[in-house]
Amino acid sequence: MKPPFERIVEQHGPTVLRVCRVVLGAHDAEDAWSETFLAAMRAYPDLPDDANIEAWLVTIAHRKAIDVVRAANRTALPVDELPESPTRLGIPGAGEADLWAAVSALPPKQRQAIAYHYVAGLPYADIADLLGGTVDAARRAAADGLKKLRRTYPGAIMEGVHA
Repeated sequence: MKPPFERIVEQHGPTVLRVCRVVLGAHDAEDAWSETFLAAMRAYPDLPDDANIEAWLVTIAHRKAIDVVRAANRTALPVDELPESPTRLGIPGAGEADLWAAVSALPPKQRQAIAYHYVAGLPYADIADLLGGTVDAARRAAADGLKKLRRTYPGAIMEGVHA
């Protein structure tokens, strides 16, 4: 029997938010997080009892993030003044702006593979399904991204990863 949806949000909400922040940045992450759980809530009754809920949610978050990127690419918003900088309070890793800038500079597949594997903890098989490639390609994208991070940001040592 599946747990109540509220418990799913409590258990997996932080992981989904971290993935959204890595893929989209702090500004658009919360909207993608909300959209992820709205879509998940609608589909949850039909989800098989033996499904990997975390991978399912990250898949939805990935698709919502793609929607946000596509929408941003279609919309230009000229402004007279630059908006205020968002606060960094409560954002994990906010003191490591250089690291997040280095992650943001990675090519999309590498950035996503890093996010899904090292932030969300997904296995490479699930990442391959998300990104539409093979397990080896997902592993290579993460390895290439990590190698580039180590060159551009010397402090980028991720837990459980060896050079």
